[in-house]
Amino acid sequence: MRRILTHNGTYMHSFGAILIAVAASYLALLGLLYAFQGQLVYFPMREIVATPRDRGLDFEDVYLETEDGVRLHGWFVPAAPERAVLLYFHGNAGNLSYRVERTKVFHDLGLSVLALDYRGYGRSAGRPSEEGTYRDARAAWRYLAETRRIAPDRIVLFGRSLGAAVAAQLAVEVAPRALILDSAFTSAVDLGAAVYPWLPVRLLARYRYPTLENLKQVNRPVLIVHSRNDEIVPFRHGEALYAAANPPKVFLEIAGGHNDDFFVRDRRYADGLDAFLAEVLKSARP
Repeated sequence: MRRILTHNGTYMHSFGAILIAVAASYLALLGLLYAFQGQLVYFPMREIVATPRDRGLDFEDVYLETEDGVRLHGWFVPAAPERAVLLYFHGNAGNLSYRVERTKVFHDLGLSVLALDYRGYGRSAGRPSEEGTYRDARAAWRYLAETRRIAPDRIVLFGRSLGAAVAAQLAVEVAPRALILDSAFTSAVDLGAAVYPWLPVRLLARYRYPTLENLKQVNRPVLIVHSRNDEIVPFRHGEALYAAANPPKVFLEIAGGHNDDFFVRDRRYADGLDAFLAEVLKSARP
């Protein structure tokens, strides 16, 4: 009997030691994720791989300064005739040079485009952060409204994926003609909680990007674009955003994966943007 008790006691001691080790490892993992989660949100690249000129478009290099003194780089691509000016906020990976094809689509719709690189991306100085991207967006708006003297009712905000969260925040603060959210998530926290269900994301998250909550405060025409095949930001995010948006609002369903070139291959994309712009701008495509 004594031998059995000793055996069971050794077993329980070993099991307890394993539990403690597992718990310690889990807590260490949570600490690392909290400290380095910015590297899970932003994937900037410095190298410029293409310019609008590669697609036959004239453009201007633009440098502007944020309210906290960070120097940003962007491109202004003029259109003539011009229906409106599109302020374009790209997704979380690469830089603006990876979006030249999409810029061409916008240009072909008669839109002049200001494409901006967030701090830490491309030729922009600094390091990315949530508040930093919001400051970058404000600087871009000021550049269009104050430096180029473009009337706010001629500016359309466009954001894709992470950029949609940035555009939605800016739309709360300013009065654009319209807001377009492409492949947007309801919040970074919602998306992270779905991707990492075994982690307390809602407690750990330092990056919130509350697109849906911001969208509720926007009283401008809104276009929500989303694909049912999006494997990174599920379709239900687009549906939830559309439900939360104030009218007038339009939902454009497209096809293809999150990073597919559907904007080139699928005419529904350009035609859907064109129809929305025709309504909110009361102008036909050039």
